[in-house]
Amino acid sequence: MTVADERLVRTGLARRLLIRPELGAAVGAVAVFVFFASQSATFRSIEGVANWLDPASTLGIMAVAIALLMIGGEFDLSAGVLTGTTGLIMVLLATRYGFAVWTAMLVALAAALVIGFLNGLIVVRTKLPSFIVTLGTFLMLQGANLGVTKALTGTVQVSGLRKAEGYEGARAVLAGTVSAGGTDFRVAILWWLGVTALATWVLMRTRAGNWIFAVGGDDQAARAVGVPAERTKIALFMTTAAAAWLVGSILALRFTSVQANSGIGQEFVYIIAAVIGGCLLTGGYGSAIGAAIGAVIFGMADKGIVFAGWDADWFTFFLGAMLLLATLANRLVRRYAEEAKR
Repeated sequence: MTVADERLVRTGLARRLLIRPELGAAVGAVAVFVFFASQSATFRSIEGVANWLDPASTLGIMAVAIALLMIGGEFDLSAGVLTGTTGLIMVLLATRYGFAVWTAMLVALAAALVIGFLNGLIVVRTKLPSFIVTLGTFLMLQGANLGVTKALTGTVQVSGLRKAEGYEGARAVLAGTVSAGGTDFRVAILWWLGVTALATWVLMRTRAGNWIFAVGGDDQAARAVGVPAERTKIALFMTTAAAAWLVGSILALRFTSVQANSGIGQEFVYIIAAVIGGCLLTGGYGSAIGAAIGAVIFGMADKGIVFAGWDADWFTFFLGAMLLLATLANRLVRRYAEEAKR
């Protein structure tokens, strides 16, 4: 009796779909859309879509970057406050020291990359949990944001970016709008789609993507087969920092000012969106597309609650419920995926 090579056995479409990490998020997104669409005609209109895609875009950029980091087996609790730090650096340089907006943005990017590099370096060299390392970074950045802003401006806000050289051009590229179907959509949506596409390509089509899954699944085994684990993890922390710079720049250009406490608390929302999108807290499994869909769910819930006329405080209840449901769903999907490979 001849036994077929398991690598040559075809897998059915249903099974391939069931083991995809973003499946639960896709089903959840459809359910959330149908629910709020039934509650509000505005929600399902083209104007409503533009409205809830707006918060989903900036959240989605960060959620995708955090998803890559979580697949690699690490966390970054400083990601939220870093969006505020980069925005503050940009606005301070442009309004207080005469920097052109684009130059100020480059300096802010350099600062973000240094912070990401240091986070990664400390994690891989000391072997401390990234939760602890980035929590320390979070607290230091929170204090620095408030202290420096108060020292330079006497307040907790930096404003006046609109008058800086190069503002209009930078705003058009990062924080402007594009018209589609007679409705204005934020340019940030295009940046979000681009970041998601790039992250998906890296994960699924490149050697770096294999390294990310490997170090998240089993760090020691990955090192044993020659995967540059330290370099991969440092690069992931720097990627998260670059995403924080992009989001911080978009928000600063949109509002022309930055509060010293900007971004605080958002790091948990980013992680929740990534988990809803299929990422496991243990690493080695997840999807950039799933994280993007998780951000869509948040955007729909954020605006859908308002369109439905509910108390906005229910949004945090929704976050907790979605986190628990997504974690349970991800566990079942992962278990099924492991059984399917046997």
